[in-house]
Amino acid sequence: MRTAESCPVETPRQDTDPVRWPDVVTRPDASRARTAVTRALLRRALRRLPLRARFADGTSVGLGGPVIDIHDPAAFHARIGTTGLIGFGESYMAGEWDAPDLVAALTVLAGNAAALIPAPLQKLRNVWALRRPDIQRNTPTGARDNISRHYDLSNDLFALFLDDTLSYSAALFRGFPATWDLLPAAQHRKIDRLLDLAEAGPGTRLLEIGTGWGELAIRAAARGAHVTSLTLSREQRDLARERVREAGLDDRVTIELRDYREAAGTYDAVVSVEMIEAVGEEFWPTYFTALDALLVPGGRVALQAITMPHDRMLASRDTFTWIQKYIFPGGLLPSVEAVEDVTQRHTRLRTTRRDAFGAHYAETLRLWRERFTERADKVAALGFDATFRRMWTFYLAYSEAGFRSGYLDVQQYLFTKEDPTP
Repeated sequence: MRTAESCPVETPRQDTDPVRWPDVVTRPDASRARTAVTRALLRRALRRLPLRARFADGTSVGLGGPVIDIHDPAAFHARIGTTGLIGFGESYMAGEWDAPDLVAALTVLAGNAAALIPAPLQKLRNVWALRRPDIQRNTPTGARDNISRHYDLSNDLFALFLDDTLSYSAALFRGFPATWDLLPAAQHRKIDRLLDLAEAGPGTRLLEIGTGWGELAIRAAARGAHVTSLTLSREQRDLARERVREAGLDDRVTIELRDYREAAGTYDAVVSVEMIEAVGEEFWPTYFTALDALLVPGGRVALQAITMPHDRMLASRDTFTWIQKYIFPGGLLPSVEAVEDVTQRHTRLRTTRRDAFGAHYAETLRLWRERFTERADKVAALGFDATFRRMWTFYLAYSEAGFRSGYLDVQQYLFTKEDPTP
């Protein structure tokens, strides 16, 4: 298999759709002073990093290592000076900078994220950083819109880079490096560990929050559990129902287009895989309180969550990010400390076990990224233009770099609901 590094990443054509990509086509109108300050700050930061930034005028900065080629420095500095990391991502989408090994370059940047902006400016973040628009709040209506923008893009798109289990979350491998042929088994290993934590078996009343494309529900039902699975994506619901039907498990699985806040009934266990990232800090207490209310005393929650460092979460929780603008509107990664605080203060759920396996996510993302790059022509045939394909490549590489640097992690939690009776 060719690696993504050996496959050239497409550059958007000059006829990029200005309606679909207005902020990619149009360079921000930044003042000369702002652009000059940005250029000076960036060069100062890059000078201390183990990478090399090469500019179009032939100059370069950095201690050496992965290379970033900045083809249009004026546009690059104007975008970052105006919209920060959003501008950094949009500059890549516009083809104004590139990297022979994108993941390696982004890994260096992710590993030094806290030091890229000088401390005095960090303290003024609330002044210069863009704020998340209210339209992305995860109210019941907002959550449906936010989920639809990502998960209703096209089932066919996701099928092009996911394995046959259609699992869109971290797999659990036996060893590294991982290979594509091992991915389905690694996804089942991840699912089975969650179901083991939930003690899902014959007769278990299991609630799944976040259906995906149905693999966990099918696997739980095959154990004899009775599964109610909730999703806000029509595309996912329809395909998941079809897959359940093909597995002959209609009598044990119900898939509903329903918000977690609308869930009813009583369950022995709840499983939720990488859905809390879409809840939003404002609604974390509501989310965990809902799980608490739906569980019988002594019930179990098996939850898989992507986490970030607590100090970085606190610093960026109100900031509008490139990921929120283009990939996961309304999303916010929690920290381990935030999850513990919310469950302790608002619920009877207590952490019984927590296992981290961030390195496995890095490998999962690498396999998805390589697959996506290799099938770029098929993505194009679905109607996704060159700017979208470049954006998606950046998203997968950006995420992989987060895990490779240790900036991001992924956890499997087991929470047990305290039984108030003696």
